[in-house]
Amino acid sequence: MMQPLAIVFYERLMPGSQIVNRLQDLNYRVQAVNNAAILAATVKREMPLLLVADCSAQGDVRTAIEKIKADTATAHLPIIAFGPDHEPELLAAAQQAGASFTIGDSGVAAHLSQLVDRALHVE
Repeated sequence: MMQPLAIVFYERLMPGSQIVNRLQDLNYRVQAVNNAAILAATVKREMPLLLVADCSAQGDVRTAIEKIKADTATAHLPIIAFGPDHEPELLAAAQQAGASFTIGDSGVAAHLSQLVDRALHVE
């Protein structure tokens, strides 16, 4: 049986690598992306089931999320955005751009399974 694909966009090793490992534990095939400029194109080419994105990374993550949501081929994609707990404005910007859910770094790895379940049921 083929594993569903999840794309994880991150630059910070922690919590990014934790999320990759946790998704693999949940039987996802994971592709990591570390460049916001190619994120929307990668999503369109690979057609993942889920995107998990670090909204504190360098580059314009908000614009990438907006492009993904504006494209009819990828608009349905559930997006979980995470970022530093002490920077709620980044999470709010990701939500405005179209992220399905946002969560702080302190909770993303611990609650990833529940977030994935909810994100996949929302869409």
